[in-house]
Amino acid sequence: MRSYSPDLTPPWKKSQPAPEVPAEPDLVVEEVSTGFCGAVIRCEAGTVTLEDRFGKHRVFPLTARGFLLEGRTVTLVRPTQSPGRPTRTASGSVAVPGARARVARASRIYVEGRHDAELVEKVWGDDLRIEGVVVEYLEGVDDLPAIVADFAPGPDARLGVLVDHLVPGSKESRIAASVTDPHVLVVGHPYIDVWEAVKPSSLGIESWPTVPRGQDWKTGVCRALGWPENTGAAWQRVLSRVHTYKDLEPALLGRVEELIDFVTAR
Repeated sequence: MRSYSPDLTPPWKKSQPAPEVPAEPDLVVEEVSTGFCGAVIRCEAGTVTLEDRFGKHRVFPLTARGFLLEGRTVTLVRPTQSPGRPTRTASGSVAVPGARARVARASRIYVEGRHDAELVEKVWGDDLRIEGVVVEYLEGVDDLPAIVADFAPGPDARLGVLVDHLVPGSKESRIAASVTDPHVLVVGHPYIDVWEAVKPSSLGIESWPTVPRGQDWKTGVCRALGWPENTGAAWQRVLSRVHTYKDLEPALLGRVEELIDFVTAR
């Protein structure tokens, strides 16, 4: 007769110590309480983000004995940082160790608001300093034609403008179409606000909520997500989850790269 242990507790619930395993990118594990299986795509202080074979992302806390690796219970831990210098900037460009910031060009990139400027700085800041490009924010683009005229663009002073919610038929599209100077490039992304250009998976949410027309969008987002209705604090929460270009939607990435190329063209 084969004997069976009377202890039917699943292995991952037993109290023996579980080995610690660094949550390196592409490590495939299973979260014990949900059965969600996926590859590590990001590990931050206290959380790990997994991506399953369908491309779905889930964020889990780094709890002890919380994962299975090849059938063994493990405790995922944040990988230790390599002492070596990064080889890539946050935008994905090749890093240039020791490079000094270039003297600012006459050319500029204008964005609509402070949040746009902070997001561009966080991801493209290293590239912009090497190229000598300054990013300024406008607090809206309603007066864009006058702003362009005041800037007085020319061959050595190009102007790139990033516009929110630049979609056919919008007020923004009509304003952009009114700027025809060949030394100005106006491009935009389709999102109501630059917050939406941050991938929901980077924030651990399924999607950005739909806010009814007539309601302040940022306040509505905070309310729908159960965040305190403090848009400044909410933005800092969003920005803190952006580390590289991988945390942003392609619709924004392409437009910012296009503007940088335009204002640095020789």
